[in-house]
Amino acid sequence: MHPSTLLLAAAGVALAAPLSAPRQANACFIIGNTALPAEVVNTVRAIQSAVTCNPNTQTLSGVPDVTSGGVTFSDVNFASSNLSPLEFALTEFAASNPLSATDLQRFQDTLNVYLATEAGIRSVGGPLTIKVPKFFLQFQVSRIQTAQGNPPTAPGLQVNHLRDKVLKNAPRENPALLEQVRRLATQLS
Repeated sequence: MHPSTLLLAAAGVALAAPLSAPRQANACFIIGNTALPAEVVNTVRAIQSAVTCNPNTQTLSGVPDVTSGGVTFSDVNFASSNLSPLEFALTEFAASNPLSATDLQRFQDTLNVYLATEAGIRSVGGPLTIKVPKFFLQFQVSRIQTAQGNPPTAPGLQVNHLRDKVLKNAPRENPALLEQVRRLATQLS
């Protein structure tokens, strides 16, 4: 699937009608019966063919460990760190310098495993502490695309919009970390 399609789904842009229960069950990472918001349903549709599950290993809220490309959630799980979610994201998901040299596919695969895990957590009504690193990954993907000459056109995928999503979901984070996010939003080459 083309990365921009995944990003549209991740940003909550409606791509199709809501999933029915049997269709929703086809995504291996959807383990519960809690109704998912429409934007999450669209995300599930967009990524489910790119994500595999390891039913023998569980991560957050009992969601199976998921893999996309060469990235497995348990290898990039913010909750396994003693860092705050934003500090982890800034450290673990740092882009290359120059930004345009960053491996966009690796970031997209990492975003996929975060989106899948978040959808699984939502399906059981679990806590959404995953939102800060997930939004940061979306922010980084948008920055990388912009630096590589393919800036997203959908409003929900714009760097500044995603910067604001990170900041809004990280109100208790260290102000110095929030300032780092603001600075990154201005570094697009």
